[in-house]
Amino acid sequence: MQRASRLKRELSLLTTEPPPGITCWQNENQLDDLRAQILGGADTPYEKGIFNLEIVVPERYPFEPPKIRFLTPIYHPNIDSAGRICLDVLKLPPKGAWRPSLNISTLLTSIQLLMAEPNPDDPLMADISSEYKYNKQLFLLNAREWTEKYASQQK
Repeated sequence: MQRASRLKRELSLLTTEPPPGITCWQNENQLDDLRAQILGGADTPYEKGIFNLEIVVPERYPFEPPKIRFLTPIYHPNIDSAGRICLDVLKLPPKGAWRPSLNISTLLTSIQLLMAEPNPDDPLMADISSEYKYNKQLFLLNAREWTEKYASQQK
């Protein structure tokens, strides 16, 4: 019951006061199956891209973090081809930094920040990470191409 009321509160806040560039909603009226969209930030290779994410809220939420993954392919050192995201706040301690005081809005904002500032020292995609570190121009080119191909409006 506590989980449901907390989720309803979070969703209502996400609807009325969404973080800039982020939207989130229930998928087919399932309270534990959410969808989100993150707009690629200005001055990043993801600019003008719209990235869809899936959020699965576990039974033990907020004591366990939601499982969030990208549905839109993205060229990024911390996001793999299955859309899984390497980010400390998405994992439980001791390896992660998830706390029950965090919420879905905070997580989506953290993911948006990770998109703007990849962490090449904790990669899921080693090849993209080394490209980011040692050939930034090529990384930016590839990331822009992927954004255009998978995340742009002109279908």
